Amino acid sequence: MRKFLKYTGYTLLTIILLLLVYVASAWALSRLTVAAEPNTAHQVAIYIKTNPVHTDLILPVKTATKDWSQSLLYKNTKTGDSAFNYIAIGWGDKGFYLHTQHLSDLTASTAFKAAFWLSSSAVHATYYTKVKESKTCVRLNLSTEQYQRLIKFIENSLQTTTTGNPIMIEAQPYGDHDAFYEARGRYSLFHTCNTWANNALKACGQKACWWTPFANGIQYQYQQ
Repeated sequence: MRKFLKYTGYTLLTIILLLLVYVASAWALSRLTVAAEPNTAHQVAIYIKTNPVHTDLILPVKTATKDWSQSLLYKNTKTGDSAFNYIAIGWGDKGFYLHTQHLSDLTASTAFKAAFWLSSSAVHATYYTKVKESKTCVRLNLSTEQYQRLIKFIENSLQTTTTGNPIMIEAQPYGDHDAFYEARGRYSLFHTCNTWANNALKACGQKACWWTPFANGIQYQYQQ
């Protein structure tokens, strides 16, 4: 019994120490800045929208470079309404997205699978008529070439059919104007929805964290 308690204590201590290292590393590395590329061609405006746990990228629905409504179809939303100017795109754990609309819905099973590469991923796309800038919704001005890189990054995150179309997930949406799509990659403690968004910023030459699993890392970079 004494030996069991001893090993249990060591195990718990190890877990606590690993969590402390994880949190400390996340804090420190999210404060290290990957500088933005020099850019004077402000041709496409996008937005970074954060909340305490998640980050979305908000893009214009239509530009000369890309029409998102041709791939992430309006008809895939509950209403099929097409009167929108912006689309918010986020990546994350499929189980978390589909079964945890609110944090109160989170189960231990969903959290464990998400943390340890045991679940697949999804892209969540939401249409908006307008975007309001705020501390948690920051505007960025990209060149056309930078926006093309961002488009490629997002497209590479989507699973597609043999004809190149994103695969819609038949699931209950959060509202009237959103839908879920099958995605590539695995969610984990080290590659979260916020890591994905941070990597997207790097891909298109914008200021980013060296690494972050948390939304507050991105918030820190854009609230300095």
